Amino acid sequence: MKKIRRTKLVYEGQYVAEVDVELIDMNKGWSPYLSLDDAYKLDDIRNALRLGDVKSAAQLARIFTLTPIAV
Repeated sequence: MKKIRRTKLVYEGQYVAEVDVELIDMNKGWSPYLSLDDAYKLDDIRNALRLGDVKSAAQLARIFTLTPIAV
């Protein structure tokens, strides 16, 4: 079993959260996959951003604002 550190992006509305997670690679089946804790963390961040609670989301991830560009 190998653990690989990756950064996942969570998009919600005008925000993007950059989240560090650990992928588990067992060289069989559906691997690599997230741990249950990391999956819940991604869900918690997405829900917080959906509700506009940037402060809570920022405790678990780095939060950025998306700004549209007119071309």
